[in-house]
Amino acid sequence: MTRDIRIRSLIKTITWRILASLDTFLIAWFVSGSISVGGWIATIEVITKIILYYFHERAWNRVKWGQFEK
Repeated sequence: MTRDIRIRSLIKTITWRILASLDTFLIAWFVSGSISVGGWIATIEVITKIILYYFHERAWNRVKWGQFEK
């Protein structure tokens, strides 16, 4: 079994967030026809996704299913 070092996981997280936000921007630009609107939607999306992810993680910390003691 292989494991990632923490910096690799951090870089993967950051590059995924960039790719996902770029996707949101392109879709919003395509649908609205406005680069400015696409940019605003992508910016709002980054902020809301960070907040939602935090609360999602905190909620999953309360779920005991799939966890075990070492």
